[in-house]
Amino acid sequence: MADNETTGESAGTEAVVEGLEQVADAAGSVIDATRPVSENTPTLDLIMDVTLQVAVEVGRARMTIQDLLQLGAGSVVELQKLAGEPLDIYINGKPVARGEAVIVNEKFGVRLTDIISQVERVEGLK
Repeated sequence: MADNETTGESAGTEAVVEGLEQVADAAGSVIDATRPVSENTPTLDLIMDVTLQVAVEVGRARMTIQDLLQLGAGSVVELQKLAGEPLDIYINGKPVARGEAVIVNEKFGVRLTDIISQVERVEGLK
C-alpha cells in the first residue's frame, strides 16, 4: 500500500512539474512573440490592426421604469458621480483607466490620468 501511495505522489508531482513546464513554455512564447527575430517569426504586429471598443463613462444612474418613461426633452438625469471626479475608461467592457474630459480642436477627448493596475482589474472581476 505504501508503494501505491508513493507511486501516486510521484505521478502527481510529475503532473505538476509537467504543467509548470507548459506554463513556462507558453510564457516564453509570449515573450518571444514581442521580439522580432526574422520575417517568419510571429510578433505582436499580427494583432496591431484588431479593433477594440473604447468607452468612456461619465457616470451612472439608477431609476424605475416609471421615472424613465417620464423623461423628455430637457429632463436632467442626476448621476452618482460628483463633478470633477475622474471618468472611467473601458476597453471591451473592462475597466482599464481613469481620466479627465478635455476639448481638443473643438472635440471632446479624455486625458488619461491613471492606468488601472492588473491587481485592481482582477479585484474588479469579483
